[in-house]
Amino acid sequence: MSRTHLFRILRNVVATISTTCAVCLMAAPLTAADPTAEVLQVISGMKVAPSDWPQWGGSGSRNNTPSGKDIPIDWDVDSGRNIRWSMPLGSETYGNPVVANGRVYVGTNNGAAYIERYPGNVDLGVLLCFSEKDGTFLWQHSSEKLPTGRVHDWPNQGICCSPCVDGDRAWYVTSRGEVVCFDTEGFHDGENDGPFTQEKVQDKHEADLVWVLNMMSELGVSQHNMCSCSVTCFGKLLFVITGNGVDDGHKVIPEEKSPSFLCLDRDTGKLIWSDNSPGGNILHGQWSSPAFGVLGGVPQAIFGGGDGYLYSFSAAGKDGKAELLWKFDCNPKDSIYLLFGATRNHLIATPVIYDGLVYVAVGEDPEHQEGEGHLWCIDPTRRGDVSPTIVYNSRDPQKPVSHRRLQALVEKEGDFERENPNSAAVWHYVGENPSEDESTMHRTMGTVCIRDGLLFVADFTGIFHCLDVKTGRAQWTHDMLAFSWASPLIVEDRVYISNEDGAVFIFKVSPEKELLAEVNMGSAVYTSPIVANDTLFIANRNRIFSIAAGAQSPAE
Repeated sequence: MSRTHLFRILRNVVATISTTCAVCLMAAPLTAADPTAEVLQVISGMKVAPSDWPQWGGSGSRNNTPSGKDIPIDWDVDSGRNIRWSMPLGSETYGNPVVANGRVYVGTNNGAAYIERYPGNVDLGVLLCFSEKDGTFLWQHSSEKLPTGRVHDWPNQGICCSPCVDGDRAWYVTSRGEVVCFDTEGFHDGENDGPFTQEKVQDKHEADLVWVLNMMSELGVSQHNMCSCSVTCFGKLLFVITGNGVDDGHKVIPEEKSPSFLCLDRDTGKLIWSDNSPGGNILHGQWSSPAFGVLGGVPQAIFGGGDGYLYSFSAAGKDGKAELLWKFDCNPKDSIYLLFGATRNHLIATPVIYDGLVYVAVGEDPEHQEGEGHLWCIDPTRRGDVSPTIVYNSRDPQKPVSHRRLQALVEKEGDFERENPNSAAVWHYVGENPSEDESTMHRTMGTVCIRDGLLFVADFTGIFHCLDVKTGRAQWTHDMLAFSWASPLIVEDRVYISNEDGAVFIFKVSPEKELLAEVNMGSAVYTSPIVANDTLFIANRNRIFSIAAGAQSPAE
C-alpha cells in the first residue's frame, strides 16, 4: 500500500470522526445567525434605500439573502402576469442585476442596441441602467472590444459582472480590463464629473465616468478571455480581482508578475496595495469576486485565486503593501490540471461569509466541461498556510515542497502528504454519495447561499444541494436536468435557483425537500435572481424582468 493511499484512508477516518463530533455539537443549543439582518445593517450605513440590493450578494459577505415580502412563486413571462415590466438585453447576459436608488443595473452585450451610434451588429460589453419603477432605459456604458481578440475579450460575452453602488457613485470592472467609477446620474444631471472627462459622447444615454484604472496598460495585467470580477467595498477601500491569466495557448502566463488582487481608493482609483500570489501557478483564468468581513476581530479581504487557493489579506494592507493572513488549497494535493478532464480546479464562485466562517466551492470555465467538485467550510481565524495537508518529498521529509502549478503531489517522484496541524478546514463536501451522480458535488460557478442553518448551492451539472451548514452533511439534492451557471437566492422561507433551460425552481427552505414551484423564463438563465424593495428581478439570456405580486405587464 502506498503512503498516499494510506493517507487517504486515514483522512477519510478523520473526516468521519470530525463529522460525528460536529453532529454531537449540534445537539447543544445554538444561536442562529441572521444574515438578512446583517446585510440590512450594512446597507443602512450606505447611501442607498433600506431594501435596495446595491452589489452582488448585497454586502461584502456575499450571502444572497435579502429581505422581501410577498415575493411571487408564480408568474408568466408570456402573459405578463405578476410582471411589473421587462426590457430587452443583449443576445448573451451573464451579469447579475443590482438595484440601488431607483435604478437597475445589469451587464450584457450590445444585442439590444440602445444607443444609435452602436448598431446591434457592433460587439460591445455593455452595462445598462434602467428605471426601477417602470424599466425606462436611462443610459449605458459601452466597452469596445479589445483588438487582441478572444484571448482578452471573448466575443459576445459582454459585461459578466455586477457593479457596487453607494450614493451617486458606483464601481465595476469592464470587459476591457478597466476598473471604472461612474456617476449613477449619468449625464442626466447636466454635469461631466471628473477627473475623467474624456467621454467620446456626452449625451443623456451615455455613462459619465469619474475615474478609470486600465489594469492592462497601467498594471501589466493580461486577463484571460474576460474580466468578470464584481467588486466590493469596505469604507473607502475597493477590492478587485484583476483576471490575470494564461495566454491563448493555455500554457504560459504572460504576465505572472502582474497583480491578481488589488485594493484601491474608491474615491480616486489610486492603488493602495496589490498582490500577485498565484503568480506562475495560475491554472487558467481568475474569474472569482472578492468578499469582505471582520473575522476574528480583523478586517479581511478574501479572494479566490486562479491556482485553486483561497487567499485572505488584511483589508488595509501594511505599509502600502499586501499583508497575507492565510491561504487555503481547495483541491486535493494529488489532483491534476488539464484542459479537459482535470481534477484540479480553480475558483469562479464568490466566497461567502456566514457566522464567522467562510464557504467556497471550486469550478472551471464551462467550456472545459463537467468535473469533480469540492465545497469547503473554512475557519478564517488561523494564519499562514491553513490547507488541510502539506506536501513533502522522501528526499527531505521534513521540508515542505513548494506548490507546483499543475499537480502539487506527484507520488512517483517521491511526494507524500501529511495532515496540516494548522488546517482551517471545518468540513469538506464532495457529495453524500459520490458514486451516484445526483449525490455528487461537481465543479461549480455558483456561490453558496446560507440561512436558517442550511446551505444551498447548485453545481454546473445541475444538481442543487442542500446541506447542514454546521456539519456539511447533505440534507437533500435535486437534479434540475440542465446545466446551471447560477447562484441561489433565499427570501422569506423560500430558495430560488435557475438553470440553462430557463427554469426557475423554488423550494421551501427546509431540511426536507419540498419543491413549491417551477417557472420557465422563456430563455436560458445564466444569472442569479435577486430581490430589492419587495420585487424579484431576474435576467434571462436576453431580457430583464421586474416581478411583483399583482402586477400585470402587456403580453409578449
